[in-house]
Amino acid sequence: MDAIEEWSRAQERVIALMEGASAEQVETRVPACPDWTVRDLFSHMVGLGSDVVAGDEPDDHNADWTAKQVAERRGNTVADLVAEWRETAEPLRTWMRANGPRPLGDVIIHEQDLRGALGVPGGKDSEGVAAIRDRFAPRVGQRLPEGTTLGLVGTHWSWASDGGDPEQADVVLHADEFELHRAALARRSAAQLRSWTTKGDVEPVLDAFATLGDLPTGDRSE
Repeated sequence: MDAIEEWSRAQERVIALMEGASAEQVETRVPACPDWTVRDLFSHMVGLGSDVVAGDEPDDHNADWTAKQVAERRGNTVADLVAEWRETAEPLRTWMRANGPRPLGDVIIHEQDLRGALGVPGGKDSEGVAAIRDRFAPRVGQRLPEGTTLGLVGTHWSWASDGGDPEQADVVLHADEFELHRAALARRSAAQLRSWTTKGDVEPVLDAFATLGDLPTGDRSE
């Protein structure tokens, strides 16, 4: 996978998504980011790119940093935001060539957050989704209780926290690859994780999936 080209493809998908949204939809709350509207989340995505290019990027991507991106663009239209993102795109690609494709994660994760809010599916089978799934599954593994192994089994992809046979892990979950991808990002509820469990007791490992915040209280789908 060319991660920078994958970022560019994801950017174009998001731009098309935003340009196709109605004024009412733009003000819709995003279930995966409930403090933000669709416009706010898009403002963060645009602002992240501009900040990275400007050298303003804290290690922890803290809440004050992201909130500032949104606040600074509060009065901007979708067209304004698209124009800024397009202007930033080539400098950001240059930055990624020199520093690595870390911004890919933000656009891939939030593309699906936006799609969930707007009810417009797409991008599920992209190489970027697979790459971020492979990046975050080990983060789930790092958060497991000591001595517990986890296996995630999709239709064409599987993973085990100990590097062995996923079906032989202490706790095994079976679901579609995209669902497992979103679960590793704290985008699926405890009830959904329970429903996918085919072996072992999932309760002690639920917190391991809270990689990007608490698990949602309600079921999610995109």
